[in-house]
Amino acid sequence: MVTELGNRLKEAREAKGYSLDDLQRITKIQKRYLIGIEEGSYDAMPGKFYVRAFIKQYCEAVGLPPEVIFEEHKEEIPTTYEDEIPVSLSRVQSRKSVSESSTRVFDFVPKLLIALFVIGALIAVWVFWQGKVGDKAPETQPSENQQQVDVDENQTAESEEPEEETKDKDETESKSSEDENAKEDKEQKPEQSLVAVNTSGYKTTYELKNADEFKLELSAKGDTWVGVYNTKDELLFEGLLKEGNKKDFDFSSDKLAYLVIGNASNTNIAVNGNLLEYKISSSDVVRQDIIINYEPKATQ
Repeated sequence: MVTELGNRLKEAREAKGYSLDDLQRITKIQKRYLIGIEEGSYDAMPGKFYVRAFIKQYCEAVGLPPEVIFEEHKEEIPTTYEDEIPVSLSRVQSRKSVSESSTRVFDFVPKLLIALFVIGALIAVWVFWQGKVGDKAPETQPSENQQQVDVDENQTAESEEPEEETKDKDETESKSSEDENAKEDKEQKPEQSLVAVNTSGYKTTYELKNADEFKLELSAKGDTWVGVYNTKDELLFEGLLKEGNKKDFDFSSDKLAYLVIGNASNTNIAVNGNLLEYKISSSDVVRQDIIINYEPKATQ
């Protein structure tokens, strides 16, 4: 059954001259979900948690103020998301209380470290003093026979020394040369970098540079809906991930990855094994779109 909200959104879309396919490209929300919003049928959504997020993106795309729409049609829009906010806030409060309770322990640590440092310094002074006293022990006069033996041993050592010194010198030079080559190789191979270059609304654009490959892993810490697109705007995956679920993608032969993250606080994104840092707080924006531009490393 078509609702008043659905009619209003549909009229705004048509006034903009957008088809459902156009709106799908703009919002990255699947066409069947857009139809569900216009018809007031939310059963097809990945969960009531995402209904408000999808409606908000729809409003922004067709030029309607989301806050006004939510207020005027609050009886038609599920309030699951609003009901879950206190749970998140309560977790924040719990973390805060734990942090305050541990402050006293952290205050004691510097004092303990100072005491250990002083004790260590005293032990070092004592050991040094004992060594100095040992060095001052009286020396005995060697006998003539002992002197002769020492002279013979010194001559033998001197005759063998050049060969050993030459060998040690060659090994040192070889090792030094290897270290220099390794250092030059390291300087010539810049490290991989993943940098956020633009943030606008719920979208953040990153650039991946100096990487031999572009491998992506999505892992869920809780329920989260995700969509994954490539440079050609082809849908590679769409669905609900539950806690512990993972999805791997290889974009090494592509130049762009477009990710629609339905619940950023429950979704980890790893690029070539390194965790991506969200630039928008997940407590402020639930859905986030992550765009990663890939620039392959130039061959030497």
